Amino acid sequence: MSAVQQRRALVLFSGGQDSATCLAWALARYAEVETLGFDYGQRHRVELACRTSLREGLQAMPWPGRLGADHLLTVDVLAQLGGSAMTDEVAITMQQDGLPNTFVPGRNLLFFTLAAALAYRRGLEVLVGGMSETDYSGYPDCRDNTLKALQVALSLGVDRRLTLETPLMWRDKAATWQLAQDLGGAALVELIRRDSHSCYLGERGQLHAWGHGCGSCPACVLRAQGWAQWRAQRA
Repeated sequence: MSAVQQRRALVLFSGGQDSATCLAWALARYAEVETLGFDYGQRHRVELACRTSLREGLQAMPWPGRLGADHLLTVDVLAQLGGSAMTDEVAITMQQDGLPNTFVPGRNLLFFTLAAALAYRRGLEVLVGGMSETDYSGYPDCRDNTLKALQVALSLGVDRRLTLETPLMWRDKAATWQLAQDLGGAALVELIRRDSHSCYLGERGQLHAWGHGCGSCPACVLRAQGWAQWRAQRA
């Protein structure tokens, strides 16, 4: 692992598996790391409650970097736009454009724009997000090219050099579990398995081998398949 960088980072931290892994990744690399969550009227807003236990668990582990302040912004304009299975009580289906109706148009663009504004106020230089092109549903605002272009636009927009880091961009879910193992060992894997939330339907009942969830929504299927693949690779 490389030496800690004397830069300060802001992690988009939803309370899910990917963002929890990204937070650990940032704590292993940057001198100070703050977190930012968004309440946008999501159906699975139980993930917001998971943020606290995940932060506490991560803070109890030894990291080169220091875990700093947490921020939570209300972005209800996304729910007002409607038309998404992430914010409306509708079944998860495919749209005519080939994307699932879990796609919230502009969500990541808006989140990173708000993150850049907060980073400007807080003197932070690195923005970290859990977007991936490997295990994803084709969301255009998760693509590497989109985020590279956004890095340029945001840096110009605040007249400061911002770096957008996406450590999961080319990792599938099995590799994401492995990254957690590499960063924090079994303790981090168990924290993420137990305390993070990815289920689109907000189900926190049964604790499966791979974590909590309904087991049938796209997020649960990906997470469960990734867990099974990772465990098979380690057998």
